[in-house]
Formats: sequence, C-alpha cells, structure tokens
Amino acid sequence: MESFKYTVMNELFLSELKSVDKDLLQKLILLEEHIFSDSVLDTRETDASLDSLETIISQCVAMISEIESPLEKAEVLLNELYFQHLFIDRYQTRWPISAYQVGKGLNQRAMSPIIKAALVTEIITACGFETDLVFIPNKIMVRLCCDEQYAIIFDAVTGESLDWAELDIRLDELEGDPTEHDLQAIDDNVALVEHLSALKNILIHEQVFDKALTCVDVILSLTPDDPLQRRDRGFLLHQLDCFKVAVDDYRYFVEQCPKDPAAKILKIQLENIDIGTNVLH
Repeated sequence: MESFKYTVMNELFLSELKSVDKDLLQKLILLEEHIFSDSVLDTRETDASLDSLETIISQCVAMISEIESPLEKAEVLLNELYFQHLFIDRYQTRWPISAYQVGKGLNQRAMSPIIKAALVTEIITACGFETDLVFIPNKIMVRLCCDEQYAIIFDAVTGESLDWAELDIRLDELEGDPTEHDLQAIDDNVALVEHLSALKNILIHEQVFDKALTCVDVILSLTPDDPLQRRDRGFLLHQLDCFKVAVDDYRYFVEQCPKDPAAKILKIQLENIDIGTNVLH
C-alpha cells in the first residue's frame, strides 16, 4: 500500500502566486504558507518578522532623510542596512531550511539569496528608490536606481556592488548580441523558480520528500514540462511510493533528454521494471 497520496495543486493558490497585484515578497510568503502549512510553524513568527521589517524601514528612512544627493543617499542606505542591521553575509554551501522562510530568515539574519533579495528590495523601495532584480551571470542581483543616469547593482547576500568593468565582464558571458544586453528586470516567476529549485534541493538532502515534491509541482506550474523538473518529480514520487505516477515523469525525461547520462540509466531501468504490482493513488 502506498504511503503518500498525490493530489492536484490548489488553483486559487496558483492564481494568487501568478497575480500581478502581489510583489515578490508577498509571493514568497504565500509560497512559505503553502509549502510549510502542515509544519510545526508558529505563524506568529511571520507576523513578528513583518514588525521587524517595518522597524528596519523606519530606521533606514530616518538615516537618509537629510541627505540630498541620490547617490550619497543610496550609499548611506546600503551601509546602514548591511552593517548596522547586520544584513552582510557570505554564501553558504547549503543554506538551512529556515533560511527559505521569511520570518525565520530575517530574524536570524540567515536568508537564502532570493528571500534576501526580496526583503532588501522591499526596504529600499520603501526608502524612496526604484529597485528591481536583474540576472548577472551567474546569479540574480539587485539594481538600485539612484536617478535617471546612475544605478548600483549589488549582490543581495553580501551587499557587494559591481563596478562597470566587472559588469562588462559578466555581460560578455551572456549569449547573443552584446548590444541587446540592456539588463531588463527579471520576471517574478524567474526568481520564484530559482527560490523553489534551491529549496527543493535542500529538502531532498534532508529527505523531506513530500515538501520537496510540493516545490517541484509549483515549479512545473510556472515552467510547464521542464524535463529536469519532471525527472525530479519522478524521483520524489518514487521515494513516496507513487511509482506508477513517477513512471510517466521518468519516461518524459528519457524522451526529452535521451543523451543525458541519467536518462540512459533510467531507460534501462524502465525497460526492466514490472509496475503492474504497484498501487496507484
């Protein structure tokens, strides 16, 4: 008897996640509630984190209120945020699960990259600047627009900014016509998939397969039929004893990525497995 029942994702949740009326931080909180809804998670912690966020914003606004130069104001703001409010950090080989939760991450000052980028942009926007997220190989970074001529592009995790020489080197890594690399803001869905993919990987590492499956299902709702995500969903369904459902995903991956080493192994396994005795839920 299979121990896990595979269910269809809530359509209302998906419509809210894709809504243009919600910003990235709101969508991340929505995701957190969806993924960790059955966890032993004190919802008051999320509320407390929002109180903490408002405190940070008010202190940052006060710090820059008397400064006239937009560039100087931006530099003071980043210094206040990263040094005085302890946002400065370094990349980790593996972030803890709590770093992917808005409340815990902010209160512990250990935030995964996308959570931190969303919080930083929320704070900076509240301080009167225009902000967005841009892709600079090989990461998503924050762009703070000081005025019509000048912008600061920086790593949300470390607070380190790119100078023009570094930016040119990074952009040279992009494919296509270099003159077309105008650093357009990325869509929220790109950031959400980045966030969910990283969270999925840590959940798999911690063997929390049901929540990892929730992550990959949301990813596939945003980027339908991605063969690598279908492969991962097959793996997770297999781990949760929903093998007959997993087979469809395995076969899709094999068909779409026949040259992938994992696909070659899966193909052999699929040819030699009798799924008739597996019970489908």
